[in-house]
Amino acid sequence: MPLLNPEDWSLALSAAVFVLCAGSIGIVGTWITRVVDQLADLTGIGEAVAGALLLGAATSLSGAVLSVTAAWNGSPDLAVGNALGGIAVQTLFLAVADFFHRRANLEHAAASAANMLQNALLISLLALILLAPNLPDATIWGIHPVTPVLLGLYAFGIRMVRTARREPMWVPSSTRSTEPDTPDDTSRMSSKGRLWTSFVVLAAILGVSGWLLEPAASNIAGDLGVSLSLVGVLMTAVVTSLPELVTSVAAVRRGALTLAIGGIIGGNAFDTLFTAASDVAYREGSIYHAMPGALIEWLALTLLMCGVLMMGLVRRQERGLAGIGFESVAIIGLYVLGVVLMLVDGG
Repeated sequence: MPLLNPEDWSLALSAAVFVLCAGSIGIVGTWITRVVDQLADLTGIGEAVAGALLLGAATSLSGAVLSVTAAWNGSPDLAVGNALGGIAVQTLFLAVADFFHRRANLEHAAASAANMLQNALLISLLALILLAPNLPDATIWGIHPVTPVLLGLYAFGIRMVRTARREPMWVPSSTRSTEPDTPDDTSRMSSKGRLWTSFVVLAAILGVSGWLLEPAASNIAGDLGVSLSLVGVLMTAVVTSLPELVTSVAAVRRGALTLAIGGIIGGNAFDTLFTAASDVAYREGSIYHAMPGALIEWLALTLLMCGVLMMGLVRRQERGLAGIGFESVAIIGLYVLGVVLMLVDGG
């Protein structure tokens, strides 16, 4: 049956699967935000850590499945393009969420040592990926040595984030616009068991959506004659990142500002592991050395966006152009520049 064999899908069917998966990812992303917000309060781990470990990982699941599937099928440009494109567009979504918090710049209102540390971790992980193609193209069991280092650095960094929340050595100045991470009333919330069950089910739906997106995206790229790098950065990355857009805006409207920022930055840090997982799945050698030049340029631009965000987290401008911070304006401009360069280069 054609439906069971993605290679037989027509362009119309591939596009329909793509749109259907995009819709399910967006809807489920809205639901899972509320679940994680309540789990953060019931478990006492806080919004910043919940954003990194639970919301960031769950909303990134569709992208992770897509990247690993693409790498396994011998498409490193789609695998890495989806991962790096997702980090860039999710950083852009943080600027979009800034528009929905009108009292002050979002980075000012949700100042947090944990979020700053998460962003520093993200920059370190991206720098390691950027360094990898310049190292010797040597692998052990088909895995480049950078991959275990990437996984270890992520684990160490998340541990530091949890420590920073429990025993902060740096505390942001409190202003009239600062909104600290304070737990909601837990008496009206569902039980932990029900919330954890909902979390697992919703995360599974996101994972299946990512698995279906990979063949649909590959077919679309082939039928339209465009590169998989371009499809990964500008199509699948945006679709698999829809939960981050939905959850960040929803979290801002719910007043969970730390969760909004933590979910984006934590999700971005988790997304760097897509590359590590893809390297394991890619059986033709080091996936870092299979990245085309356009993706390395995009990686450098993403690093620049994260650096600008770090400056915004430290500077904490209360209000800027159009009611958002200077970092949000700069991030929007950098992303648009990246899209133009990607289209000009043809991926």
